[in-house]
Amino acid sequence: MNPLQRISERVNRLGSPDNPETPRPLLTLEEFFEGNEIIGSIGCNLPGAPTPQQMYSVLKVISQRSDVKDVRVQITAFDDPDWPFSDTVHIMTTASTDEVSSWFDEDLAPDDVWEGFQQGQVYEPYVVPVGSKAITCWWD
Repeated sequence: MNPLQRISERVNRLGSPDNPETPRPLLTLEEFFEGNEIIGSIGCNLPGAPTPQQMYSVLKVISQRSDVKDVRVQITAFDDPDWPFSDTVHIMTTASTDEVSSWFDEDLAPDDVWEGFQQGQVYEPYVVPVGSKAITCWWD
């Protein structure tokens, strides 16, 4: 199975992510980034449109922090046949929103950071690790 087949199967598990009724898939960093060479699949509105590997490197460093328990990439759409799209990453941590914001260099910084998941959005089953909270990072 090639990377596109693998991720297609994963993100369509509960239905089409392009259907607003489908719970949003929450992928691990490895699930979203391994095999992903599609510029614009994440961070598409950032100046210079970073490569997936640039974003993966930053998020991997964040995931290895002692105050981070998990990092999940939310699939927003799969309207590009080459790779699903994300504009949102959830970091399970004990850190504050201001601390999380400071973990990103200015050129890759999210447009907004808040505590909790997006209001009104339905997600696939996921349990936030005990002792941490979800901090949402969103790129417009």
